[in-house]
Amino acid sequence: HPFLHTAIVEKKKIYYNKKQANVKGIYEKKNNNRKDCNIMKRIGLLTSGGDCQALNAAMRGVVKGLSNNVDGLEVYGFFDGYKGLIYGKYRLLTSGDFSGILTKGGTILGTSRQPFKLMREPDENGLNKVEAMKQTYYKLNLDCLVILGGNGTQKTANLLREEGLNIIHLPKTIDNDIYGTDMTFGFQSAIDIAADVIDCIHTTASSHSRVFIVEVMGHKVGWLTLYAGLAAGADIILLPEIPYDIDKVVEAIQKRSKDGKGFTILAVAEGAISKKDAKLSKKEYKKKIESSKYPSVSYEVADLIIKKTGIDTRVTVPGHTQRGGSPCPYDRVLCSRLGAEAAQAIIDGDYGNMIAVKASKIVRVPLEKVAGKLKMVEPDSQIIKEAQFMGISFGN
Repeated sequence: HPFLHTAIVEKKKIYYNKKQANVKGIYEKKNNNRKDCNIMKRIGLLTSGGDCQALNAAMRGVVKGLSNNVDGLEVYGFFDGYKGLIYGKYRLLTSGDFSGILTKGGTILGTSRQPFKLMREPDENGLNKVEAMKQTYYKLNLDCLVILGGNGTQKTANLLREEGLNIIHLPKTIDNDIYGTDMTFGFQSAIDIAADVIDCIHTTASSHSRVFIVEVMGHKVGWLTLYAGLAAGADIILLPEIPYDIDKVVEAIQKRSKDGKGFTILAVAEGAISKKDAKLSKKEYKKKIESSKYPSVSYEVADLIIKKTGIDTRVTVPGHTQRGGSPCPYDRVLCSRLGAEAAQAIIDGDYGNMIAVKASKIVRVPLEKVAGKLKMVEPDSQIIKEAQFMGISFGN
């Protein structure tokens, strides 16, 4: 009966909240009885969202920084991101778990996507996910939870901070779109892969006098496409932040042909959008995408180029290879530095921060100031003007 079911659920909630408060009280009392919080540290680690090349290197940096400066360190790894924290899937990790992972891509803990907008909603069994995460934290008597992830992960990390947990966030994403840091780990490794693809396309494009489009990852921001395109000498770069005019794109291709250059390379972000589509509402644009005959924007651009110029145009999509493989040396160094500063913040008891890069220095930035914000490519930024000065077209 629906009314009986509601009553049972409410009774369970009351019991659960009492149990949660009791668990928190017990472990807070234990914490207060410690003689020196720096002598022993219990931390949790989890990786959430999409994977990337340097997650293992970042976790290694945190653990090495703590193990060399703290006695009695205990590290608990949560499996499959926030799922592990919600459902209590974890393991006490040893030093052997962090040996030889500096160059290993992916994540030894596994990862998953848990949408921030659903975190406050009960799961299919009625479990309060936020309270469940808190209970796991207090059950293990953690001093801090270190969370590695992108924008969605960061928002949940800030939510847990607001709920009273000690949180440190490390900015991970190949998109480099996290507000408050100049660089995210995984970005440079992805640039190397995407640029290598464009490099390889150059030889076949020039041999056959074709137009080639390389579709680079990036739904909302174009940092990866911009840097990979510049690094590999793309002639046209299309970004989500700069809506393109297909006639301007064609004009740039025809100009190269008149100058005696028989091929053109386009680096196109998967979230690139035309000026025409940019005028649509979100609902209208979503409907257009769902009914489109094209797998992605790159195929639509290719089709229009063929129709307007008659030039043979091909599309290459490196896809998830951009998130795979070993981290590049730059990311290994960056993660070691971020991990060391995260360890120092834990020792200092300075929680609620993202460990960021600012003007080549590693700094601590309060999560409350950055969570939920995107770092976009500014159309009038210096790097865009420099690219245009060199003759690169952005289709606008």
